[in-house]
Amino acid sequence: MDLLEVLHLDELSHGLANLSMFPYFDMAHYIVSIMALREQPGVLQLSRVSPLACWFSSMLFCFGGAVLSAIMLAEPVVAPLSNSTSVLLASITWYLVFYCPVDLVYCCAALLPLRLVLTGMKEVTRTWKVLGGVIQAHSKYNDSLLVMIAIGWAKGAGGGLISNFEQLVRGVWKPETNELLKMSYPTKITLIGAVLFALQQTHYLPLKKRHLMLIYTVFTVVNKARMMLTGSSVSPFAAIESTIHKTLFSSPSSYVALSDEVEKTCMDKGAVNATPSTKKSNEKGAGKHTPVSPVKGQSGSLKAKDESENAQTKHSKKKN
Repeated sequence: MDLLEVLHLDELSHGLANLSMFPYFDMAHYIVSIMALREQPGVLQLSRVSPLACWFSSMLFCFGGAVLSAIMLAEPVVAPLSNSTSVLLASITWYLVFYCPVDLVYCCAALLPLRLVLTGMKEVTRTWKVLGGVIQAHSKYNDSLLVMIAIGWAKGAGGGLISNFEQLVRGVWKPETNELLKMSYPTKITLIGAVLFALQQTHYLPLKKRHLMLIYTVFTVVNKARMMLTGSSVSPFAAIESTIHKTLFSSPSSYVALSDEVEKTCMDKGAVNATPSTKKSNEKGAGKHTPVSPVKGQSGSLKAKDESENAQTKHSKKKN
């Protein structure tokens, strides 16, 4: 890209493309991932009761993307665990985060400045994971854009996509936390990266790979740092997502709402029309009852008055 060359960022993109992830960036990825697992409800208690289940969950958090992409490409599921050095490094990190004396490692890593650096390094590894998945799929299915996107997405956000299986390892079943039902920010940004790298790999996006790596990495790191510093969990694409959803996917619901409103209006009109007829029927029904004659009522009161006067007269005669 000419703009990057003018800004003297071409050398930076070269350096970023040749940057090695092992061991420092991988270790940062392991620390942040295992800390995210530890901060989930009930995991700290599980680490005391069943260390093996806790370790297995931690490995799924660290290597979930590689495991999921291997399943999708019909490769051995245990292939990501064949790198003994990476597994050993992740296991040491797991032990220090959960069982370090005085909880020293977790307390230090949880400090905002250090956690900010570790999270930024983890976002750098996301670029390599997504790109690696797209290249791996392109080597087998060079004409399938959808497969490249799917594999890149799985490799970059596999830990979140298989979260339900990881929860089963801990004895927890929460299907409502499925990432496909409600995507988190890492899953969304990984999907966008997979689309961009797949388009670049198939030459639909006229951009050099190293330049796209630099742009994507800078965006993810800066945006993640902004979210951590402001304490915000709102995606920067929320407005775009809302607009697309209302434009393309809200028509059926609007039709349903419109039909419900029409039905309610018809029911209200029917109730209004039924009210006068109900009143008329009530008046007719009331007219069928025999009314009390006012003459009979008056004669009854006069008769009672005469009887009381007669009784008073008899009583006065007796006294006389």
